[in-house]
Amino acid sequence: MTAAFVLGINTFIAAIFAIAFGVVATMNRSARGARWLAVGYATGILTVLLEFAIPWQANPLPTAATIFLVYLLTLTICLVGVARHYGVEPYANVLAAIWLASILALPVIFSLPYGTALRGLIYQFPYFAMQVLACFVIWRSGRREPLDLLLIALNALVALTYLSKPAIGWLVGTARSSQEYMTSTYAAISQSIGAITLVALALVLLLVMMRDTTAEIMARSETDALSGILNRRGFDTHARHTLASARSTGDPLTLVAADIDHFKNVNDTYGHATGDAVIAHFAALLKETASGGAVVGRLGGEEFAVLLAGTNLADGRRFAESVRERFSAAPPVELGVEHVVTASFGVAQLTLADSLNDLSRRADTALYRAKRAGRNQVSLALNPLPRLPASPSQSLSA
Repeated sequence: MTAAFVLGINTFIAAIFAIAFGVVATMNRSARGARWLAVGYATGILTVLLEFAIPWQANPLPTAATIFLVYLLTLTICLVGVARHYGVEPYANVLAAIWLASILALPVIFSLPYGTALRGLIYQFPYFAMQVLACFVIWRSGRREPLDLLLIALNALVALTYLSKPAIGWLVGTARSSQEYMTSTYAAISQSIGAITLVALALVLLLVMMRDTTAEIMARSETDALSGILNRRGFDTHARHTLASARSTGDPLTLVAADIDHFKNVNDTYGHATGDAVIAHFAALLKETASGGAVVGRLGGEEFAVLLAGTNLADGRRFAESVRERFSAAPPVELGVEHVVTASFGVAQLTLADSLNDLSRRADTALYRAKRAGRNQVSLALNPLPRLPASPSQSLSA
């Protein structure tokens, strides 16, 4: 298999993945990394076309230097794409240092005899540095799922292939000049390695993006657009997981049901836009006051629920009282409301016999009790006492 044939395949592969990442970017506007990767793979096609041009040139030095820089640009764009997808900065200072060192190394690279190990090592080192930097970018994101770890491992492997190329050239021999590169065994091996790594990295990146896009779609389906917290479906899903975890560990669990008092009056007096702002404000208070592991949801209208892992009834009451006091402290004038708005709360702690529905019913009963008692207060659902077994004498008398 000749290097020219493999280069042709690489061109086709790069074009396919450029289109694939472009489609991902088009279908999901928030996939900023996909746009960069589409541009990166499209830029990589230029290096292949330039390789085909070298055999026809009497002085290949300008084109060879352009290939070196364009391929470095390709890796840079792809690195920025990966960083954008993972939501981290792409180490701009390190990128600038790699580019500066690469430009300064150009006269050294092309002054050394063609095919020597030292020339190959200096030539490949910036590419090695880019792949290592990609590993750090992904690691810095803090994501450790299997696909993320696989992507780090692949980038590390690709980095090592760049350093191995001078050794491969030494073992199989290289061309005597740039014009003869395409006919050499080294070129066929080098381009074949490039084709394999190109496909592997692109496929894993696409899988990562598909996974994250699916997770994003799922999150959107479980999120209440107005308040930014979980909707009823999302709350039920996450609450069941939290409840199952609490049962397995034996940790306490408390559910707080909340309802904004006289909310219809807010809508009737100030309009639905202001009512929406009050709902969003109350949801933000719930989320700010709750711990990081809490499940916070809007169940509909002005009704909310917060599931507090690792808390008992007293902890749940303190949480509810804190939100109640903050919400009713003063009229939310900044929201366009000129009178104090309050909320009522019902708190219930999980018992051994409770399902999520049972826990919700007891919290709702406590909430309605708070409403009937005058609103703007917290009511507790006391856990039922365990039934004592009947004594023999009681059984006989019965």
